[in-house]
Amino acid sequence: MEPPAVGPRVPTGPARLMHRARGTILDDMEQVVAAAVIDAHGIVTGWSEGARLLTGHPAEEAVGRTAADLLAEELPPRADGDWTGPVVVRHRDGRPVTLVVSACPVLGRDGRRTGYTLSAQRPAATEPTLAGRAFEQASMSMSVFDPQQRYLRLNEVACKVMGVPEDVLLGRHFPDTVADVEPHRGFDWHLRQVAETGRPIRYESFTSAPSLNREHAWTTEMWPVRDASGEVAGVALAAFDSTEQYLARQRLTLLNEAAASIGTTLDVVRTTEEVVELLVPRFADFVSVDLLDWVLGADEPPPVPSGEVVLRRVAHGSAQEGTPEAAVRLGETDVHPPFSPPARALREGRAIRIQAGEPDFVSWLAERNARAPEGRPFRTGVHSVISVPLKARGITLGVLVGVRIAHFDDYEADDAVFAEELASRAAVCIDNARRFARERTTALALQSSLLPRGLSGQAAVEVAHRYLPSGSTAGIGGDWFDVIPLSGSRVALVVGDVVGHGIPSSATMGRLCMAVRTLADVDLPPDELLTHLDDLVTHLAAYDEGGEDVAELGATCLYAVYDPVSRRLTAAAAGHPAPALVRPDGTVQLIGMTPGPPLGVGGLPFEAVELELPEESVLALFTDGLIEDRDRDVDRAVGELCNALTAPAASLDALCDSVLKAVLPEDPGDDVALLLARTRALGADRVATWDVAPDPAQVAAARQAATEQLAAWGMEEAAFVTELVVSELVTNAIRYGAPPIRLRLIRDRSLICEVSDGSSTSPHLRRAHAFDEGGRGLLLVAQLTQRWGSRQTGRGKTIWAEQSLEFE
Repeated sequence: MEPPAVGPRVPTGPARLMHRARGTILDDMEQVVAAAVIDAHGIVTGWSEGARLLTGHPAEEAVGRTAADLLAEELPPRADGDWTGPVVVRHRDGRPVTLVVSACPVLGRDGRRTGYTLSAQRPAATEPTLAGRAFEQASMSMSVFDPQQRYLRLNEVACKVMGVPEDVLLGRHFPDTVADVEPHRGFDWHLRQVAETGRPIRYESFTSAPSLNREHAWTTEMWPVRDASGEVAGVALAAFDSTEQYLARQRLTLLNEAAASIGTTLDVVRTTEEVVELLVPRFADFVSVDLLDWVLGADEPPPVPSGEVVLRRVAHGSAQEGTPEAAVRLGETDVHPPFSPPARALREGRAIRIQAGEPDFVSWLAERNARAPEGRPFRTGVHSVISVPLKARGITLGVLVGVRIAHFDDYEADDAVFAEELASRAAVCIDNARRFARERTTALALQSSLLPRGLSGQAAVEVAHRYLPSGSTAGIGGDWFDVIPLSGSRVALVVGDVVGHGIPSSATMGRLCMAVRTLADVDLPPDELLTHLDDLVTHLAAYDEGGEDVAELGATCLYAVYDPVSRRLTAAAAGHPAPALVRPDGTVQLIGMTPGPPLGVGGLPFEAVELELPEESVLALFTDGLIEDRDRDVDRAVGELCNALTAPAASLDALCDSVLKAVLPEDPGDDVALLLARTRALGADRVATWDVAPDPAQVAAARQAATEQLAAWGMEEAAFVTELVVSELVTNAIRYGAPPIRLRLIRDRSLICEVSDGSSTSPHLRRAHAFDEGGRGLLLVAQLTQRWGSRQTGRGKTIWAEQSLEFE
């Protein structure tokens, strides 16, 4: 079939150039074989050296022209598919040249023909001298076989590769020569395929040639040699030594793999291990990564030492099991003398290569074997070492060392360029991991300093707590908890979670923790306290972010107050999970409450829930990291939490551990704070209450009642101060307050005196002048008691004062 007519499209370049002389092969009749490629538009896109020899047209003239321009006569009609026949082409000097052409259609993915590959040769040899010179002087290995795989011809390069002269191989079957030279993988199979199908083959292989003392990459092309009748009379091949290109591709492949396989975690040790796993055995038979000690700590980088260098072995690997080349064990330090490759690489900031036989190599090997543990010197065969500094962002972190033993080739200049590029990428990943570890350590230290170390002594609840930082790469979060003693033996239980991770979240957590303690000291109800805290977060966000995104500083919080006298719990939440309650009978439930919006959203109210708890109830306050995760069902996690809370435990601390073990996944993705509180109650034997009429005459009766109660408790030593406090507080309530007035004494770890009245006006401490008749009462109370204060209630206010019970 005649090639298609030339279309309007003219290609800008060939689809594939034959860079080597695939056609300059002679059979035993000195026939030159040409090869060409024509696309579907009849345009030449490939032109071999053999085609130039036969037609005189060089590739730069032929490629891009139409096939019809090169013909001296029109082609007769051809059938679709393979065809072989005579074709008259026009030589560059104008004369016609008859060639026997074999055409093979090229099919696309859709099965349609996209062009032809052509092989051609003269019916008889007319240029034996020229073709013979081209065959013998070719720079690639060239051979010709008959259909039975017998050698017919080899050029000088082929003989050199085979390691034997031509006359030793001529006439022999290829399979009989495999003992003389390691063949290309599948070489004989490819020969048979070309001889049987008549189709050319091109493939690549990586083999060793003993005569060249190194491993080589080969690009091999085979194509049929046909006689005048078009029958396959043999197979010609050209094998190009593409070792340098192959090695370059291998280096690029390693660099591409490095981008995906190094730095998958923010762990310094794991990152160095990934470097070793990538390089062994493809780049080296043994690789070690040694880092300066400060990299593994929180210190700032010191200057690079100019003499001996002390490095710590972080990772190493060998192509041999057990890393027999390791003179230093993992985690140990090693001193490298100034002449050693690691010390030079750190000092000079570049890759250092030393080869067997060089003075530096001999000195290094002797020094290394002298330091090696007994029985662990480098085995015979070490012939090349490369040492590359690990530098990132202008900071030297350590050194990467590669040793070749089984590899044929020494490290060359291209290997040094590759090693420096890979070391640069690896160093950035190591430095990222180092920075993350330092920030994580700083954030954890900051957060630990802000979390309560020892909870204040109080009788309202028994508490146990746990804080687990996240193990993810996101960093330390802003989870926190607190237990705050309040007036009247009450206690506040707090848990919270700040949005984000790292030092900023820890710092924000510290600010919120202090803010909650300050607001708790004012004795605000839980819902009012969260309202003030919400305003604070809004102001902080506006200050830190310029008011652009208030939600960036968002947080959640749960604030609960427990009163051991009334056994009542009052709680409110700002976007936080509700606490779990375990009653003494073993039943467990989440306290039903309206969570409210997260802190920092603003504009919405918070609602408090109040309930009475049996003594010995257990409250579980936690952050969302305990039950929420990307791959977990929240309802199922809550069920696991409830089941874990009812499990028998010797103590609250043991219960904390069992809950975390039962509920948390193996690798939690967020911080977790857990606070358990077992409630206690103050019975009637520890609380005394009197209603006081709004009559000044009742002050004496109140003093007398308080003195008698102290005697009943065996606390006569506190009578004097207590009488003064009761007298002052009751007098102020009668004079400035409003009924109803009530006096209450609470015997806890301190003696608490409370006077309540129906007025919401709070007293203020002031310094009386020399001639003032009043104003000294509260000053005396403040001087004689441990602390005092006031709190607002639903029916007025309560003034309270606490005395230490050191005399007990």
